[in-house]
Amino acid sequence: MKQGSGQKVSRENFSELLSFLAVAQERSFTKAAARRGVTPSAISHTMRLLEERLGVTLLTRTTRRVVPTPAGDYLLQNIQPLFDEIENRMVSLDEFRKCPRGNLRITVTDESLGFFLRPRIADFLKNYPEISLEISTDLRLIDIVDEGFDAGVRLGELVTQGMISVPVSPDIPFAVVGSPTYFKSHVTPKIPARLQEHNCIGVRLPTHGKIYPWRFRQKGKDLKFQPIGKFVCNNVFSARDACLDGIGLAYIPKIVAEEHIQNGKLISVLEPFCPTHLGFHLFYPRHHRHSMPLSLFVEEMKVK
Repeated sequence: MKQGSGQKVSRENFSELLSFLAVAQERSFTKAAARRGVTPSAISHTMRLLEERLGVTLLTRTTRRVVPTPAGDYLLQNIQPLFDEIENRMVSLDEFRKCPRGNLRITVTDESLGFFLRPRIADFLKNYPEISLEISTDLRLIDIVDEGFDAGVRLGELVTQGMISVPVSPDIPFAVVGSPTYFKSHVTPKIPARLQEHNCIGVRLPTHGKIYPWRFRQKGKDLKFQPIGKFVCNNVFSARDACLDGIGLAYIPKIVAEEHIQNGKLISVLEPFCPTHLGFHLFYPRHHRHSMPLSLFVEEMKVK
């Protein structure tokens, strides 16, 4: 038999060690083979290879039984507790299935949180009391992995390719709105080109610092209008409030302005030309797909 080289045990050797444990405990190749789901000849061959690699005899073989040698008994006593611990840790995962626990960090936009996620979050935390949730509102298109987030929520068209993406809202109609006070001194635009005559409120995107372009659909063609005006802000709620104050026109998700359109404080114009954008999507890296807290959060937030 070759002398052992003192080499480290690699991951692929674990199967050999599990087979050794089965033989040493059962004192039989036949019973050990049944336990491992292989043939007796296969497990006998595995033991010979293990002994050759280690350079020691681990088992004494007779016609009636197989017993560990002193070296085999030493190995048995030292590795059995380790595998027992692994098995115990695997069993402990049942607790996560019974009562999932963990921490989640999610980056969202103000409007996705306010109109779609917020009503579901309370139920989620009630259903899974051992899960802690941290929500960070941001308009930037951030790298969720670099910044330590488990997932993000953005408009579908803004989600990075390669991410798993799940819709958490219906598609989002956009609207151009202004206040009755504003329209008392400005002619209502009938086509997108007439917006050049108006004070258009800009929303500056923090990711690249540019003003978000207004998009329209006219005669089957997509149009892009770069707003020019005397007021710029960094979120759609501030743009809406500026409209309510009579400052100018804003291009925002219609849901943000809907209540004020209904009560007459805002007027929606250019409706035949305003597009519907992909709704908000919850997205996360593919390697997170087996995270129990995240899987449960996705299930709770997605559009039913």
